[in-house]
Amino acid sequence: MITIKDFQYASFEKKCDVVTSSSDYLITREWRDCKVYLYNVDLFFIEVYYSPANKSVLMINAFNDVVGLEPYTEMVSLADLNL
Repeated sequence: MITIKDFQYASFEKKCDVVTSSSDYLITREWRDCKVYLYNVDLFFIEVYYSPANKSVLMINAFNDVVGLEPYTEMVSLADLNL
């Protein structure tokens, strides 16, 4: 289990390893000219900013607060829960 602090200080290669081997994909959103992929690992979330034009990962961001999830809230529907 990796902590968010360890992840934030890890090398780019290590972050990529964690994303591919230890996280669960949740959702994708668009931001400017990027696709932002959201993953969950243990007690935090990871965003991978990918540029289709450059065919490369531009940034990997980790967070563990509700504020970081706000860009995804409009994409989630509770309609299927029949509440």
